[in-house]
Amino acid sequence: MWGEDLKHTTMTTEKNNLAALSEPVGNVAEDAQKTTNVEVNNEQTQENEDSTNAMSENFADEEAALAAEEAGLDLGEETEEETTQETPEDSLAELGEAELVELFARKLESEPVQRLRPVVEAVKIAFYKQHRAKIEAERKAFVEAGGTEEEFAPQPDEYEARFKELFAVYRTERDRYISELEASKEENLKIKLAIIEELKELIKSEETMNNTFNRFRELQTRWKETGLVPQQSVKDLWETYNLHVENFYNFIKINKELRDLDLKKNYETKLSLCEQAEELTLDTQIIEAFRKLQKLHDEWRETGPVALEYKEALWERFKEASSRINKRHQEHFEGIKAEQTKNLALKTELCEKTEALTSRPMLSRKDWNKASDELLEIQKVWKTIGFAPKKENNRIYERFRAACDKFFERKREFYAGVKNEMEHNLEVKLELCAEAEALAMSEDWKHATDELIALQTRWKQTGPVARRHSDAIWKRFRAACDKFFERKAAHFSTVDSQHEENLKQKQALLEEMRAADIKAGGFEAIKEFQRRWSQIGFVPIKQKDAIQKEYKAIVDGMFATLRSSERDRSMNRFKERVSNMKGGNQLRSERERLYNKVRQMEQDIALLENNIGFFSKSKNAEALIADVREKIERTKRDMADTIEKIRLIDEQEAK
Repeated sequence: MWGEDLKHTTMTTEKNNLAALSEPVGNVAEDAQKTTNVEVNNEQTQENEDSTNAMSENFADEEAALAAEEAGLDLGEETEEETTQETPEDSLAELGEAELVELFARKLESEPVQRLRPVVEAVKIAFYKQHRAKIEAERKAFVEAGGTEEEFAPQPDEYEARFKELFAVYRTERDRYISELEASKEENLKIKLAIIEELKELIKSEETMNNTFNRFRELQTRWKETGLVPQQSVKDLWETYNLHVENFYNFIKINKELRDLDLKKNYETKLSLCEQAEELTLDTQIIEAFRKLQKLHDEWRETGPVALEYKEALWERFKEASSRINKRHQEHFEGIKAEQTKNLALKTELCEKTEALTSRPMLSRKDWNKASDELLEIQKVWKTIGFAPKKENNRIYERFRAACDKFFERKREFYAGVKNEMEHNLEVKLELCAEAEALAMSEDWKHATDELIALQTRWKQTGPVARRHSDAIWKRFRAACDKFFERKAAHFSTVDSQHEENLKQKQALLEEMRAADIKAGGFEAIKEFQRRWSQIGFVPIKQKDAIQKEYKAIVDGMFATLRSSERDRSMNRFKERVSNMKGGNQLRSERERLYNKVRQMEQDIALLENNIGFFSKSKNAEALIADVREKIERTKRDMADTIEKIRLIDEQEAK
């Protein structure tokens, strides 16, 4: 009703007004033109009232109006009498469904159907706001209980069923009223055509002037008392009626006293109409002032002519006041149109923001929570913006609602996936709890500790579970872990004291090893010390490396002492054997054998050193490398002894 049609309708109304006001009062063409003006203005008034009523709605009213339309509760086009009714001022927001239905029923029984449209419209919006709120509460409770949006179906509502019954009664009564109204208009048309025929006959009457004039007044009264006629007949009917009224005045030439009296009465009436129109120019209720002006135009049209000397002045005065009211009326609705156009631009921008938000990639609950907060802010801003032009308002709201619905549909799909993932995570964590509980009583402290640490790592890597399970399952897992580590701590608190005792025993053994005569005991003595060392248990971890290093140094020293003593005995035996050799051939043969042995040991050392490079790239390389290095050192010692033997042979040959 608003939008592009506003300018055309309003300008047409004002054009008709000015066209009608441009001719003197009493002229037949003037009365006919003003008739058309009033009819157009009535249409404009209805349109303006519709927009004014619409501007009073809010965001929730849009939802309720759409819900009512979807339920088939359309009020249809307004009648002329319904157009003049105002929307109830009392608020219905505090009434529940039952109270609204009761109010609807009471109004149907107590008031004429032609006066109910504003009440029905207001009750319908209020009822469906309540109805939608109740359904949303049911939906929320259903989802919180574990259901899904797709599975939800609202329960039948007895109040909605009753409301629809009452609405059907209202529509039936209203249709009957409209049908009777149209029949009444047709009957009124016949009556007014008959009155025109009687006007024609008055001109031919042979009665006295007083009787004829009285009959004329009676016909005028009957004309005014006769109700509305079909719209398409109004203009022609008024032109014909006024033509014959003018003919009557011209034909009968009533006497001057009666005519002056009539003109004086008409002058006083039109003077009062001028004053009332001028008072309306100060009225702050622009719509109401415009409506009252239409009624003044009706009265002006019904009032007969005035004396010629007052005719132009009165008409100009009335026309000037009417023009001012019409101008204020036009400016008012041009302002509303501009405001609604601005609202359309703002709402279009909000639609674009919502659509962009809906298409944004969101991969986590944090992303969705942030986007949901943004959308709620957008919806809050939407509620603060007034209505767009009527022909665009439903379209832009449906676009906004579609974007919001798409956003929440994507959100539901995301959380459905999260729900499945949480259920999987719950299964995984239940398995971790079972594994932790199986390890809780283990006494394989090293293995169980490693396993529990691995389980804790897997627990952290597993995603969240539903909030209703989260605390319970975490407490179960933590209890199993705590139980094991408490047992382990208790166990090792007793072990620590044993370790201290072992440390003292090993320190005493080291002192004994330092004081031992290893040359007298030989390798058997070293083996005995090693056996006794290994029988002593663990020491505190902090002293482990230091005491083991000290033990190794003493053992290495013992072996070095024994090897040195053994080498001396071996060299003495070799010297005695060389001195007993006969002839140079035996010495040279022994020297050659020893020389070849040195060459072979050099090759073995080179090969072992080369192999170290390969071992360093393999698993367990440290143990292998240590073994090879020991072989290299042993071979080098043997090679040094062999070279010494070659030197002894060379000395023997020189003698």
